[in-house]
Amino acid sequence: MSTQAGRVIRWGVIGVGDVVEHKSGRAFQTVPGSALVAVMRRDAERAADFARRFGVPRWYADADELLADPEVDAVYVATPPDSHASYTARAAAAGKPVYVEKPMARTAGECEQMISDCTRAGVPLFVAYYRRAMPRFATAVELVRSGRIGAVRSVVVRHQRPADRPSSSLPWRLDPQMSGGGHFVDLASHTLDWLDFLLGPVTDVSGAAAGPDGPVAETQVVARLSFGDVLGVGLWDYDAAESCDLIELVGDAGTLQLSTFGTEPLRLTTAHGTTEIPGAYPPVVQEPLISNVVASLRGEADPLSTGASALRTARVIDSILAEHRRTHHLVF
Repeated sequence: MSTQAGRVIRWGVIGVGDVVEHKSGRAFQTVPGSALVAVMRRDAERAADFARRFGVPRWYADADELLADPEVDAVYVATPPDSHASYTARAAAAGKPVYVEKPMARTAGECEQMISDCTRAGVPLFVAYYRRAMPRFATAVELVRSGRIGAVRSVVVRHQRPADRPSSSLPWRLDPQMSGGGHFVDLASHTLDWLDFLLGPVTDVSGAAAGPDGPVAETQVVARLSFGDVLGVGLWDYDAAESCDLIELVGDAGTLQLSTFGTEPLRLTTAHGTTEIPGAYPPVVQEPLISNVVASLRGEADPLSTGASALRTARVIDSILAEHRRTHHLVF
């Protein structure tokens, strides 16, 4: 699909689950120059229900039928990660640009295949690392890049919370064969991707992970990261007594603290004291990034989150989890 200023981008969505329901779906209808014209879910009754409630003209229970719809210009893949590569390949073969949920795929190898498929088909590939566009994080970027904490020297990341205790079947986010890992892959990828956006690509990484015996997801992860001259450390623990969500950027003139998933104010500390700066989420959290994707497809903006940038995050995660995956015989 060629870019064209003023053109309305007509979207089809593959997989209308909770993420589309609460974090992204409405944005395809409210962003200027965008329209949601078709949705697909293998459960036909639920696909029809979503279409009715969201006022979407058409619904399908077969992805190939949606991809063959001539009124669908671009496709949003919002299924679990184990199917991202397949659906992306099929969408690209149909000539449709792709916006795919994060994490982009289970491994960097799958991400590379997705990029190759889209490049060969001549269609763009975007990834839903939406913190790159959210106002809360744009404020943090501006504070850092304007020199409010001086030159950034180091970064500390902590994310911990009590363990999930599933009452019945294992959620797909905790099934490595579907998700590529556990909460670290699902949640920490947001933080790692945003640090890539703020500080530049990771130039060196090492880490270790632990978890219960068997082919299960990691529950504790530690990592050492370098972003050029900026050194970083991270701790992620999803079987902890208390919750913690912290990104701390340390500069030679101050410190900036914020969370990846919270809505509390950012905390800027300099020689002049500590200032709290509002940093709430938008009502539909993906709307700012979807606005950028639509503008990019219309030839009006440069993309903020692409297959190429998301691949870098996937490679970092692969490096950190490599030994854990070998030990637990996790092969995708």
